[in-house]
Amino acid sequence: MKTIFVVLLNVFALNLFAQNKAVLQNNAAALPASNPFSAPSKLPFAAPPFNKITITDYKPALEAGMKAQQEEIAKIANNPAAPTFENTLVALEKSGQLLSRANHVFNLVTGANTNDTLQQLQEEMAPQLAANQDAIYLNPKLFKRIETIYQNREKLHLDSESNRLVEYQYLEFVLAGAKLSEEDKTKLKKLNKEEAGLSAKFTNQLLNAAKNSALIIEDSSKLKGLSATEKAAYAQNAKAANLTGKWLIPLQNTTQQPPLQSLDDRATRAQLFQASWLRAEHGDSNDTRSTILRLADIREQKAKLMGFPNYAAWKLQDQMAQTPEAVAQFFAQLVPAATAKAKGEAAEIQTQIDKRGDSITLMPWDWNYYAEQVRKEKYNLDENEIKPYFELNKVLEDGVFYAANQLYGLTFKERHDLPVWQPDVRVFEVFDKDGKPLALFYGDYYKRDNKSGGAWMSNLVEQTKLMNTKPVIYNICNFTKPAPGEPALISFDDVTTMFHEFGHALHGMFGNQQYPTLSGTNVARDFVEFPSQFNEHWALYPTVLKHYAVHYKTGEPIPQSLVDKIKSAGTFNQGYSLTELLADASLDMQWHTTKDSNAINNADSFELAALQATGLALPQVPPRYRSSYFLHIWSNGYAAGYYAYLWTKMLEEDAYSWFEENGGLTSANGQRFRDMILSRGNTEDYNKMFRNFRGHAPSIKPMEKALGLPAGE
Repeated sequence: MKTIFVVLLNVFALNLFAQNKAVLQNNAAALPASNPFSAPSKLPFAAPPFNKITITDYKPALEAGMKAQQEEIAKIANNPAAPTFENTLVALEKSGQLLSRANHVFNLVTGANTNDTLQQLQEEMAPQLAANQDAIYLNPKLFKRIETIYQNREKLHLDSESNRLVEYQYLEFVLAGAKLSEEDKTKLKKLNKEEAGLSAKFTNQLLNAAKNSALIIEDSSKLKGLSATEKAAYAQNAKAANLTGKWLIPLQNTTQQPPLQSLDDRATRAQLFQASWLRAEHGDSNDTRSTILRLADIREQKAKLMGFPNYAAWKLQDQMAQTPEAVAQFFAQLVPAATAKAKGEAAEIQTQIDKRGDSITLMPWDWNYYAEQVRKEKYNLDENEIKPYFELNKVLEDGVFYAANQLYGLTFKERHDLPVWQPDVRVFEVFDKDGKPLALFYGDYYKRDNKSGGAWMSNLVEQTKLMNTKPVIYNICNFTKPAPGEPALISFDDVTTMFHEFGHALHGMFGNQQYPTLSGTNVARDFVEFPSQFNEHWALYPTVLKHYAVHYKTGEPIPQSLVDKIKSAGTFNQGYSLTELLADASLDMQWHTTKDSNAINNADSFELAALQATGLALPQVPPRYRSSYFLHIWSNGYAAGYYAYLWTKMLEEDAYSWFEENGGLTSANGQRFRDMILSRGNTEDYNKMFRNFRGHAPSIKPMEKALGLPAGE
């Protein structure tokens, strides 16, 4: 299971388009021609002209975009003609192109290449963008038109996608508060603005907190156990921070940090773990705890205003699971087996510690180090033995791209003529199996201090037949950049992250929708991770692995004996991995099912009590993210939705079992998956979509098998 957050902000401000030529001209006139956002890009695929965009361009473009969109919305809402699908919903789909152009790029750079000025602007603009969204969803005249169309939809004889758009938009307007009284709408708008500002603040607090908490090492003996490549990279980090002669280990977004697997010095491991664990809890301006307490309170108030018992009950209405109770039942099938397996793993690791004569009790900062010793002994598998076969660029082109070619017939051509937001970014034009251009793909793989942690995918341009635009998609990761002249060797976990994120990219590339709101990855949270996690399976598929896993020095393919070890160790440490993930999914749900958030005075106390209540407070297995650095739920749209990673694990393991039953990786199977899942967007009920592909409702049994858990009833 990967640490992923996908930026899929499904709001009109981000993915709707201009209404007509006259409006486009008015939009352009609102900005000077020198502003790169004032007109559609003339680059291939309408890719953003990053070489022309400056920091001072964003604010005027965003403000002009919001103003233009509100003029477009007013024209739709005040249209004297009777509401029709074309003059209301299609017009709505076509609105907001200027804002979309600016906001797509703004979201990218504030996540992947930010600075102090952009951070301040992000906090300033977030409430305004939220207000712009509210001005659409809470417009009574606009909603009345949509409601009229919804009530008469059966008489309109719309095609299935158009009918889906009517039903989806009606539900989204209702869930956004369209049926509230004017007094309650005013309250909701105020809360939405405050929440948006605090979410942006949280993002920036966390980015700064992680940067400031990087571990600085002054004695090379403290780095014993790390490879020469890793040491060189950390020395390069220190040099860049004017700390020549030292080593700087940056923090990744998760609680556990990669070097903990190799560091021999226990005190250094403890230091690094504590730096991670307490990154956002130093009582300074970057301490996030008061921010999240207020966010939880705001969300509870919003849910009650909407007539729901809690925030989760409100937000799951349009998801595949639909209710918190369904999620709880799902957890109940996993928690006992996961924690039992984790406790067994802990006992096995403690035995290893005792056998070595180290005379210590297993602590969280020891787990990965000694687990690696157990893995070496049990499976004769050493992570450092694997890495030389996984060079980043080889993995990308001969692994990730190759699998997409074998399954879907895609081909890729690197382009050096298109501007990027940072020199390390690579750009590829993607061609469909018929040789026609399909999409543009950007890859930004190396960690930077000004980049949010984790890995994610999003669009710079949405696919839509309505406006005849093809998708422009990017993947962001946070792999350690090698020192100059060194190869970019990555772990197998990083390899699967690359396959995962490209699974999201495929979902976006294969979008084949008329309307942008329903296109590509604009689907429910508990469905969007299905294609990405499914794509991870091809990382170890024999014909794919053979194609990319070659030694970076000798060119020799990875030995079958080593492959067998990787596969044999596939369920190793899964109790730990599943438990830390369940801990976070449970924390998320408990933060968003509170009945009185005002009674929560201390975020840390709430966190501990929440874990204890669900049997997930294992001392040696901390949550993957603490509440204070849980970016997914406080800023990236996964509030009451982090369970999605586990839910979609069930979906993808069941779907992959179909492939295993039907010949594995073949172009015919790939085409079927593309036709029935990847190209469908949000055009039909997700449960129906899955059943049509698999032949039955989702089964948890393949997931239990893959994780090495005892099969349930």
